[in-house]
Amino acid sequence: MGFEDSVLICDEVDPVLNKILQDNGLKVSYEPKITPEQIKEKISNFNIVIVRSRTTITREIIEKADKCKIIARVGVGLDNVDQVAAKEKNIRVINAAEGAMNAVAELVLGLMLSLARQTARGDRAIRNGQWLKNELKGTELRGKYLGIVGLGNIGKRLGRLARALNMNIIGYDVVPIDEEFSKEVGLMKADLDTLLQSSDYISIHVPLLDSTYHLINAQKISTMKKTAKIINTSRGGVVDEDALYDALKSGNLGGAALDVFEKEPATGNKLAELDNVILTPHIGAQTKEAQSLAANITGEKIIQILRGVI
Repeated sequence: MGFEDSVLICDEVDPVLNKILQDNGLKVSYEPKITPEQIKEKISNFNIVIVRSRTTITREIIEKADKCKIIARVGVGLDNVDQVAAKEKNIRVINAAEGAMNAVAELVLGLMLSLARQTARGDRAIRNGQWLKNELKGTELRGKYLGIVGLGNIGKRLGRLARALNMNIIGYDVVPIDEEFSKEVGLMKADLDTLLQSSDYISIHVPLLDSTYHLINAQKISTMKKTAKIINTSRGGVVDEDALYDALKSGNLGGAALDVFEKEPATGNKLAELDNVILTPHIGAQTKEAQSLAANITGEKIIQILRGVI
């Protein structure tokens, strides 16, 4: 059975999503460069709106979405959709959290390895005519303690990858942690303060909420080992960048790797001044495989909702 619903896609997505929707009879308007003002003007004509991270669906936009049934995010976070406003209009909000699981976890692993061996600093040095062989003495991940803050899909995938390198895994979450996973990786469950005090590497995997804004602040950083390294691939506001900068510059923290920032694009960010930081431009989910999988998951979820399956 085909559907006659109309779909507005506001960002670039893998072509598989268009195919799934069109194969099921949906009318797709693909406008990856559409502006917020244009969305506001057009949204009343659509039953389904699809975004990635570029587009923010505000209350102002949602108030004009008179026919909308579903807002779908082809990715993990939903902080670019006003979920309260959507709920008031009885609009279903969904994401494809599973799609980026492996891509983000692999990025974290790569960033940890780079921090451990100072490869980014070595690369910069050679480009600047320096040969820092003796200065760049690194450490190994084997035997180190990795603290994972947030053990959802990505956190668990990271735990499995890190355990394969014989790291010790400490975990914290506000919700019960999967017991089967805990046994599999030998997880040491801890409260947040204990995790921060005990870990050599700390990887953040929580959504940006009022309760997680600046979760990692000056006070929390002060309790960490001076050699500890923070990796944030979740959302920028979870880490207080000013406090992080001060700790890194003063030598009270060993290093950091950030893929997300409080203000994006993060060009001109003062953290770029520091040698013990790796900065990447929010590329956690930017793999061909993750984009295809997230698009596939999004398309299938939309069809299942329309069929009344979920």
